[in-house]
Amino acid sequence: MPSFARTHSDYWLYANLFSSTCPVAIIDEDVIGAVIAFRSQDKPDEIYVQDVATHPEHRGKGIARTLLSTVSEYAIQHGCTRMYLTSEPDNGVAHRTWLSLGFLNLPGDRVQDGVEVIADFKGPGRDRAVYQLDLNRE
Repeated sequence: MPSFARTHSDYWLYANLFSSTCPVAIIDEDVIGAVIAFRSQDKPDEIYVQDVATHPEHRGKGIARTLLSTVSEYAIQHGCTRMYLTSEPDNGVAHRTWLSLGFLNLPGDRVQDGVEVIADFKGPGRDRAVYQLDLNRE
């Protein structure tokens, strides 16, 4: 299955129709970062983060952290208790990033290079590392 990058049209759609959970960072009309997240219709106390993207020239400047913080603030205001995302099991950079942002790598059915992995999480043959951020603020 080929993978295609999101387009400006996609980001426009997310920013205009899902702005509460899909914040976009823009400098001089250029998209430099985006988070694509959705509140579950089946479990409305959950937010699933589909994509986190930062332009390579702007990485390491806190853009992803700020955008994810915006989503988690929305989630907390609306009674959500969990924000979660998935990653390719062999993406060590993503693994370290999610942990540094407070996400926990959920237990899986195997460990691959120190990362818990759940087999077939996104369908047959689509194993994923799953990360969760607990939003309970008791």
